[in-house]
Amino acid sequence: MTSTQTAPALAGLLVAGGKSRRMGRDKAGLETAEGPLWRRTWELLRVACPQAHISLRPGQDLPGFQEGEASLLEDTIADAGPLVGILTAFDAKPECAWLVVACDLPLLDLQTLTQLVEARQPQMLATAYRSNFDGKPEPLCAIYEPAAAPLLKARLSGDHPCPRRFLMNESARVSLIDLAKPSALENANTPEDLERIQTLSLQTHP
Repeated sequence: MTSTQTAPALAGLLVAGGKSRRMGRDKAGLETAEGPLWRRTWELLRVACPQAHISLRPGQDLPGFQEGEASLLEDTIADAGPLVGILTAFDAKPECAWLVVACDLPLLDLQTLTQLVEARQPQMLATAYRSNFDGKPEPLCAIYEPAAAPLLKARLSGDHPCPRRFLMNESARVSLIDLAKPSALENANTPEDLERIQTLSLQTHP
């Protein structure tokens, strides 16, 4: 990372508010060997970024959550996707940059988060991983700088209100890095995805 002395403080945001329509159930509560999927990812995130929060949709219950164990940020707009979760975080702490991580990454590890934090370029709008599948930015394992907030907010009224499209459109001001572990950001959107990823995990860690 460059310009460490002038870089905004880094906060973490676990995005757990999706309705998981393709999965047919709340992905945050999917069970892993380490407990609910949200908790596994949360434990990794708060090691990489101790000032961490959890993004939820309005009225959402998080399986296994105990009151007071984490700072919760409830979306200000319902059913508007992860972009609203990111903007809610910026509304809460506009002076911070945000390390944003999805809850549905069963193969995510601390090395992957640490690599991203160490590669952070605070003079850019964002630092993100390049997808191992299509070469496009991975929006939900990325760092968004405060300067990105007004541009992200402008996307809410656009044709594609999603953080990936933001990263693609602002590519000249987004730093992309390659994954050291290609499978780390495999996400589970369907029951078939989850079964495949769990099989991959068993093969990787017998």
